[in-house]
Amino acid sequence: MSELFEKLSAYGAADYYPYHMPGHKRRLKTDTMRELAQIDITEIDGFDNLHDAQGILKRIQEEAAAAYGAEESFFLVNGSTAGILSAISTAVSPGGKILMVRGAHKSAYHAAYLRDLQIAYLWPGVHPLFGCNLPATAKEVEEALQQTPDVQAVFIVSPTYEGLAADVKSIAEAAHKRNIPLIVDEAHGAHLGFDGRWPESSVKQGADLVIQSLHKTLPAPTQTAILHVNGKLVDRCRLRRFLGIYQTSSPSYIFMAAMEDAIATTSANREKLFGDFWEYWKGMTESLSACRNLIFLKEENSDPGKLAVMDKTGFLHGEQLYEMLLHKYHLQPEMAAGRYVLAMFTVGDTKEGYERLTKALLEIDEYITAERKQRTQEKLMESNDLSAGAHGTADAATQPTERGRTAATATQPAEGNRMADAVTPVCIQKKTQAVTGIGRAWDTPKEWVLLKDAEGKTAGEYVNLYPPGSPIIVPGEIFTKDILTEIAAYRQQGFHVQGVKEIEDDIYVSTIV
Repeated sequence: MSELFEKLSAYGAADYYPYHMPGHKRRLKTDTMRELAQIDITEIDGFDNLHDAQGILKRIQEEAAAAYGAEESFFLVNGSTAGILSAISTAVSPGGKILMVRGAHKSAYHAAYLRDLQIAYLWPGVHPLFGCNLPATAKEVEEALQQTPDVQAVFIVSPTYEGLAADVKSIAEAAHKRNIPLIVDEAHGAHLGFDGRWPESSVKQGADLVIQSLHKTLPAPTQTAILHVNGKLVDRCRLRRFLGIYQTSSPSYIFMAAMEDAIATTSANREKLFGDFWEYWKGMTESLSACRNLIFLKEENSDPGKLAVMDKTGFLHGEQLYEMLLHKYHLQPEMAAGRYVLAMFTVGDTKEGYERLTKALLEIDEYITAERKQRTQEKLMESNDLSAGAHGTADAATQPTERGRTAATATQPAEGNRMADAVTPVCIQKKTQAVTGIGRAWDTPKEWVLLKDAEGKTAGEYVNLYPPGSPIIVPGEIFTKDILTEIAAYRQQGFHVQGVKEIEDDIYVSTIV
């Protein structure tokens, strides 16, 4: 048990009566909640204060910094969102300019809104098969900095949602040549740096500010995260001020104890934890190499904890793979994208978890083979009937995409949803034209218009595909035909698109008046 957990548990078992917050007074009704209540306190004597840490909280944050190789680390009880807001607000002055990957998390855009920042975008490429965003390259950053020399910070994402890692060291060097800090959203990389078989953490590659979601890949509860600081380009007093602004003034001691425990446990047991991971992962990938239709995203310097699965034949798209895994096999993937489904593995997974997904994917691969063979035979029979003058039914592949499918039918692919016949959008953030800033557009009066009537109008709200939450269009940008087609295609195939309204069968988007 970690130091903070031990101290909290001892206090909860003592006879101190709580004439202080929280209101449950350590007397919640259910056994589970009562156990948590025993260690759920506020900033009382002997337990320090996160926003002015001088005792136990200072000590365990220093231990976390040592585990990651950072000069200084800060616990985040409001998730990576608070860390990103604080990092950008610290590094860029009000009204200043930031160089940022287009596929950044929405919290980065919120920071730009709150600080009235100008954004110069990095437009990384996309994977030719999977259609997911690639990480930014040093060359792209260098060229962008030459074109926009007035930026005050660079913001990238590494690893990406799909586990693709950037050459952070080279990007940091490009930024530092201009004496500006590099901020890395490493929300999906809290496990990096503990084992040499994974990509190296941005903390050790020269990044100035690194934000990690502990809850995403370490054994820590949802909402827990950490921010690491290195170098002399970041004003740390200013950073502390913004952390105090963007985080609650009543930080959860349960969260902070869980953060300490997750980092300490992972660090102390790294050989066993990561050794088991590799054993299970190797067994799964060796078995899945027998697949004839399903392919798996694998690039140099990628995180093996992310398994992106795509049907290369196009018979099943990402949402259909997701639905089959969820409803037929009771396996909950992380997300579905246009062409693929994504599963996440961490040191918390069991051997059973690997085996169940392996079995399911092998069965789905066989299903694709059998169904495609049957469809080919049916087409041959129809062709023969037509050539003989028979009037058969229309080819199934020409039927419109089925919508509103239920869980009971989700394991069977809709005929018109095949990638060869239907629009299957990819996560490409097309270069867009902005006519006004995010702040002005978001605060301007708006109206909802039909999607088909929005071409040429200015967006009044973000439109995001969620997850991962990166924008298709940003307030202040012009709706183009390509963007509208992409939004319609995502909704037609059942993906969750934020920032639109649906009334009956019509899709509406927000535009400024």
